[in-house]
Amino acid sequence: MPSRKRKNSRLKKKPRVSPVAFIPLLFLSFIFWFLYRGLFEFPVWFDETIGKAIFFGLPVWLYILVSGQKNISETFASYKAKRGMMMGIAVGGLYGFLATLLAVWQRGVVIPAMPFESGIFWYEFFWAMMTGFWETLFFFSFVFLATQVKFPKWTLMKQVLFVAGIFLVFHLPNTILRFQGPAIFYQVFLLGLFALGQALLFYVEENGYTLVISHALWGMVLLLHF
Repeated sequence: MPSRKRKNSRLKKKPRVSPVAFIPLLFLSFIFWFLYRGLFEFPVWFDETIGKAIFFGLPVWLYILVSGQKNISETFASYKAKRGMMMGIAVGGLYGFLATLLAVWQRGVVIPAMPFESGIFWYEFFWAMMTGFWETLFFFSFVFLATQVKFPKWTLMKQVLFVAGIFLVFHLPNTILRFQGPAIFYQVFLLGLFALGQALLFYVEENGYTLVISHALWGMVLLLHF
């Protein structure tokens, strides 16, 4: 009969994290997302709530159940909210400043600095926040952390490039549908820089709130300036 000490050590033992489901879930998520984007055209409110909850939220939930990797949900722990939001505003503000300089350089004009009085602005900002949440949960809380478990011997650069590549691949269908010609390459370039920046930011902070806010502000910057 095992001693009480051995029983306690078993109870304290952390569950083993298995990354086996990572690649299959990632592949299936892309296939279904590609078909969804290519075959259907739903309003923004549907895409950013029901659509992404199914294609981004559900795979993350399944992975947590299968692998037991609880640190995915830990990226949105309540104690991280304050610092995360402050960092997100700071980084998002930097994105906005750089985009403003780029807009001035390209067109010599600046969008008026007070768009906040418009109800449309806050409508778009709400959906930008929804986009930021689902994409942060999927591409960073899930893909980045699962990559670290699946490929622990990879260097940080390889992990960041892999996550940024996954981000780009998932965004290509929408980019091809919305843009034509050289504009596609320009958008891919911007998305690539954004994905690299977000991946590095997540590596440093491991804070979902930071990425949600910075993602939403980046989306609003592109909407206002480009």
